[in-house]
Amino acid sequence: MKLKPLAFIRIRLAIANVTHLLAQKWKRNFYVYLAVAFTLLALLDTGFLHITSDIRTAAFDLMVRYRLAPPQPDPDIVIVDIDETSLTAMSKTYGRWPWPRSVIGDFVTLLESDHPQAVVFDVLFSDADVFNPKSDAAFDASIAKTNNTFFPMLFLDSSSETLRNIKISQIPGAIPSPDETAEEDASINMVLPYFQSALAGGRLGTQNVILDSDGVLRSYPVYFEGYGWRLPSMAARIAREFKWPEPATEHILLNWRGKPFSYPHISFADAYANLLGKNGSRTKDEFKNKIVIIGSTAANLYDASATPMAKTFPGVEILATAIDNLKHGDSLRFPEGRIWFLLLSLSIIWLTAWAFYRDKGRDKIDGMFGLSQTILIVFSFASINFTNTYINLAGPVMLGIAYFSLARLYAASTAKVLEQNVVQSSLLRNDEMLVTLLLIRFDSRQNLISNDMLGGLCAKLKKTGSIPKSVEMMSGDQKGIWGLFDTTIAISWISEAETLSPKEIDQIVDETRTWLHRSLIKNSGTVNYVTHQTTIHSGELAAEEWQRLFAEALLQDKKNIIV
Repeated sequence: MKLKPLAFIRIRLAIANVTHLLAQKWKRNFYVYLAVAFTLLALLDTGFLHITSDIRTAAFDLMVRYRLAPPQPDPDIVIVDIDETSLTAMSKTYGRWPWPRSVIGDFVTLLESDHPQAVVFDVLFSDADVFNPKSDAAFDASIAKTNNTFFPMLFLDSSSETLRNIKISQIPGAIPSPDETAEEDASINMVLPYFQSALAGGRLGTQNVILDSDGVLRSYPVYFEGYGWRLPSMAARIAREFKWPEPATEHILLNWRGKPFSYPHISFADAYANLLGKNGSRTKDEFKNKIVIIGSTAANLYDASATPMAKTFPGVEILATAIDNLKHGDSLRFPEGRIWFLLLSLSIIWLTAWAFYRDKGRDKIDGMFGLSQTILIVFSFASINFTNTYINLAGPVMLGIAYFSLARLYAASTAKVLEQNVVQSSLLRNDEMLVTLLLIRFDSRQNLISNDMLGGLCAKLKKTGSIPKSVEMMSGDQKGIWGLFDTTIAISWISEAETLSPKEIDQIVDETRTWLHRSLIKNSGTVNYVTHQTTIHSGELAAEEWQRLFAEALLQDKKNIIV
């Protein structure tokens, strides 16, 4: 047999001493003091700390990732992927990436014959190909013949070294902000497409994405605003072109369509061969009326970000998701509601504190709390599954669980100290006591009564009457004489000399009868009670005296509790 380490024993003794002192000093007021502390924490968190915002974010990621029925990707949004297969296949003729831009120009020209709705580049053409100017000229000429090609531009942070110093008023697609005066001479750092045809077409949108503080991308910018101007994102510029309803907010919370590669991906090499008539395996007019996004998932060209759906999510699919959201107007709404969340948190905390303070019974408190938190979690999960408005209640739920856990720990640690147990009291005395014992016995063969049900009845009987007493449940699992008391509630009073008023016992019996009636327990003489009163010695002899008291009670005449 291994002895427990001395340090472990000392820690347990220290904890026991602390809880004993707390129980003696604060009693059930501890639950009120704890609720006050959690109230202050909730107020500070709402105003300054924002601890629960991180919890809400983690809950959002989890619920989005495991939705029962996420919306399906729009079948008219197709990705032409410059993947590893394309790089390998095209390298035989055009070398490794970057290919001559005339190749991209030829692809666009051939693609236009399929009459796509839009051709969206997720590739930034920021500089000239100084070694192949004729190729650049061919690409520029191809773009000039289109009226449905969209090109990205890259907004640079103002703290970055100036690469482009461009007046906002000269950037295609920039519009004045409503109710603000646009500064005509304001300049920003912006990387624009190199090609004049792309600039002249005016179909430009920013390629920037914004990560949250934890490095995860959850939202997409509709526009960037400053100096009285608005610069549209790529998705917003497409929405404007096709007159889709444009969100009024600066950002949207993306309504993800699934895990990476949910949208159709067609290898660039395969699509190019098909348009050239060299690939009979693909259907004709496969890009007709489609929004074709040209981007890359090749390892050395991979533009990716962490999202709620995956740690590595292709940038081209992030763009596809944003376009899809704006086309269908189904981006997620995520109301902040800080005041409402605070009120809900405080309601959970104080209702739980009230239940512990009033000692509603462990099983009842656990059941009510568990049910309430389950309802809140199910409500949050249902909101993101059946609507586009996510009501995130994770913060109030977690605060409630934290309060409940500490309160339950205190209740378990101090149960013996707070319990009004006359047997324990008798061991500390040194005189004779008049003891009244009331045994309520259930025939377990005819009454299916669980320990949880008996525990609820005990909680009620503790509050019945006006004289202090001890109420204990006996299940028959004990050893010795106590094993005779199967499914029994033992209630005991002690006094110096006065006989207990019969009214106290009558109140207990009446409350039990009412409980039996509500619990739908059919009684045919199977629930009875017996009372016994005698004088016993306290102190060292008290334990033996109590055994005698219970043994004598078994010999008394029993009375039935008729329902």
